[in-house]
Amino acid sequence: MASAAEPGVNRKARGGKKIQRIDRGDWPPRVVMRQAGGLRTLEAALIRGGLGPVAGVDEAGRGCAAGPLVVASCLLPPKAYASLAGLDDSKKLTENAREQLFPIIKRLALAWEVVVIPAWEIDAIGIHVANIEGMRRAVAGLDPAPGYVLTDGFRVPGIPVPSLPVIGGDASAACIAAASVLAKVTRDRMMVQMDEQYPGYGFAAHKGYNTPEHNEALTRLGITPEHRRSWRNVRETGRVATDTAYAG
Repeated sequence: MASAAEPGVNRKARGGKKIQRIDRGDWPPRVVMRQAGGLRTLEAALIRGGLGPVAGVDEAGRGCAAGPLVVASCLLPPKAYASLAGLDDSKKLTENAREQLFPIIKRLALAWEVVVIPAWEIDAIGIHVANIEGMRRAVAGLDPAPGYVLTDGFRVPGIPVPSLPVIGGDASAACIAAASVLAKVTRDRMMVQMDEQYPGYGFAAHKGYNTPEHNEALTRLGITPEHRRSWRNVRETGRVATDTAYAG
């Protein structure tokens, strides 16, 4: 006769109902969160649970009135390299720090992908759909493919592997922070080039965000092909730039 302590055996409780005792070994293993140093704790826990490799995804330029949306994905190696110790939310890093990290991330990453969604496509499908589509494309471009994906801020349907949205992810997970730097540096460089093509708007300085200087230039010079015409402040200028160098 089995003892009362024996697991996995039906017992009769008061009232005649059967109670199934479950052996603790039947439960899925718990993922234990241990300090892994810097921003690697969450990734390390997922890898220990057999869910790696872990990719991070982030974007730059979501709130801009001009220029593209740039989305990046990054699959970092399990090892925490000292040269990546300065990783953080790209918005918290100086431009010089981002530029220094940019080639290091590209060199050490197991895989990375950058997707550029132009202003006309954002106008056609909307910024939120563009953001989700960009993240899907960025993950699909990774080789090797990730076993798990961490996204910054919100859930991204359509990713073919398990994923988790992380609020403030670029300050919480190294792979998201790395993706944030890739996206931010890529977009900033594009905006500096755009400033040469469309002088007078200050793209190199404000990177297409809605600063007073940018809005004043919009009123004075009109809309370029790089402006998002679905944005209200862009739409309310009421005209396309008349200079043939700017007209779309």
